[in-house]
Amino acid sequence: MSGALARVTLKLATSLDGRIATASGESKWITGEAARGQGHRLRAAHDVVLVGIGTVLADDPELTARLPCWSGPQPARAVLDTRQRLPIESRLAKSARSVATWVFSDEAPRTELVEAGVRIVRVGDGRPQPGDVLEALAEAGLSRVLIEGGGQVAASFLRAGLVDAVEWFRAPIVLGEESRPAVGALALNRLGDAPRFRRIAVQPLGDDLWERYERC
Repeated sequence: MSGALARVTLKLATSLDGRIATASGESKWITGEAARGQGHRLRAAHDVVLVGIGTVLADDPELTARLPCWSGPQPARAVLDTRQRLPIESRLAKSARSVATWVFSDEAPRTELVEAGVRIVRVGDGRPQPGDVLEALAEAGLSRVLIEGGGQVAASFLRAGLVDAVEWFRAPIVLGEESRPAVGALALNRLGDAPRFRRIAVQPLGDDLWERYERC
């Protein structure tokens, strides 16, 4: 399904033990400047950057490609937000008229978000399903999707078999069990059911390591 709908890349910026934030939610900055710069280049190479509402509420990100002398188009931003909790004062909502911003929900569009320029897309009942989200994005011509967070979003696309590539930036720190994982529950009973990838490149970026994987 992924090949027909979109190419989906999962970007992870984690500790050595695969954690994206401390137990309190602190996450800036796990990786260093070089890794963050490469992350912006990844955004510039994709049509849309996708996150869950938890990431937006925790970090208030812009999800734009911020590069020296960059004059190309910005990727659209997409938020999985079942109950439309996107704050009207968030950076995403405030910039929705200049950079395309989508919210995937199962509720009627919230008037103040629509007036701010946010595009509300109703997909199914309950939490937006990965396949439905990709289909809606593909219909709009957004075929290169970069997933940036958080753990539940990553897990949902992995469970659905819709992740084609992984770009993993790994910092030389260890955060421990009580910290927040990069990937949520996959409910696997057998090793044979695990999503499997092959490593295609490894590159140091300052003190961090950039690992690249393709789906087997």
